[in-house]
Amino acid sequence: MSETLLKNGFVLSPSDGQNGIADILVKNGKIAAIGANLETDGEVVELNGKHVFPAFVDMHVHLRDPGQTYKEDVESGCRAAAAGGFCAVCCMPNTAPVNDSEAVTKYIIEKANAVGGGVRVYPIGAVSKGLKGEELAEIGTMARGGAVAFSDDGQPVSSSRLMYLAMQYSNHFGKKILSHCEDKALAKEGVMNEGETATRLGLKGIPRAAENAMIAREILLCGELSIPVHICHVSTREGVEMLREAKKRGVMVTAETCPHYIALTDEIIDSRDYDTNARVNPPLRAEADRLAVIEGLRDGTIDVLVTDHAPHHRDDKEVEFIYASSGISGLETAFSVNYTTLCRENGMPLEKLIELMSYSAPAILGLPAPKIAVGENANLAIVNLEKRKKVNAASFRSKGHNTPFDGMEFYGAIERTYAGGRLAFKEDKDA
Repeated sequence: MSETLLKNGFVLSPSDGQNGIADILVKNGKIAAIGANLETDGEVVELNGKHVFPAFVDMHVHLRDPGQTYKEDVESGCRAAAAGGFCAVCCMPNTAPVNDSEAVTKYIIEKANAVGGGVRVYPIGAVSKGLKGEELAEIGTMARGGAVAFSDDGQPVSSSRLMYLAMQYSNHFGKKILSHCEDKALAKEGVMNEGETATRLGLKGIPRAAENAMIAREILLCGELSIPVHICHVSTREGVEMLREAKKRGVMVTAETCPHYIALTDEIIDSRDYDTNARVNPPLRAEADRLAVIEGLRDGTIDVLVTDHAPHHRDDKEVEFIYASSGISGLETAFSVNYTTLCRENGMPLEKLIELMSYSAPAILGLPAPKIAVGENANLAIVNLEKRKKVNAASFRSKGHNTPFDGMEFYGAIERTYAGGRLAFKEDKDA
């Protein structure tokens, strides 16, 4: 019988009523006891007051598997997730072949069960066949095969009629549409946020309206149909305001944002001399947008924090800015960036951050949430909140080392992650 006693940790799990110093006894992958002065004949891990959270759940990652495994695969993506404190991730369908069929959905699930190291992988199916936006994909069979939601992420569903039908059809199976909000005609040839910085650098800008127009459409469809819709990676102040107003009217819309939109602005592209690691879609915006997104998280307008983990090979980034692929490898830096930016710099209660990273995604998608309670599988993130650590992209477990955070320092180091009852990550003390 395998036993591990996590001793004297500060256990914070608001939904389970945990908020204080306690021991946690894990037996054969399950939480056997929570309390004071517990004992074991097995391994004892002295935490000395370090925090124990329910492990995080990310509803927006790109695992590149099948077909682009030189960038990432299910196994390396799960290792990166565990290193970031995550016990579960939902992977987007822009693979090769596209996850627009039950066969690809099942392949992802079966591979994750074999090599995920305890991290649970939930596939998100495509809305349209081949992500072409022309014909609905096999939503019913993918739902039967294990798809937890549907999205053409990376490509917007430009046809309002197709989105209208997709929302109704997916709702029939109890699944949500996750919308990548981008008007391609407005964004055409743009590579960064339209504004002063783009003008100074001589780069073509993407107007905020390219994102805002599609957010407005989804809100209108959501209200018309009374069917929930989820907005991906919100980055603009106008988008936040539209979502806030819609929620006040009772529209069933939810939304997410990412660490880079709360911690960075488009100025980093200038200060880091056209750093292609800062090229993302939607693009990094201006300071007013960053502050609006933070306020949206604080007041509940934005429901969840995701990573939009988008690993790329160095060949995709070590090119001129206009030719670089968009995306950040974000799983391994997410908590520390979020904690430093939101809690330490902007006064967000730690309980709220845990809600945004551990509970909200399962609530939106109808997935099991991690719990710190007797009888539950051990899904735990053990974090040293006082440890300030420099990001070292070269040490990432992900195959993608593309991050604008490389060399920056943040508080909140993940020391251990338990996922699905297994020790999925243990910090290398020499790192």
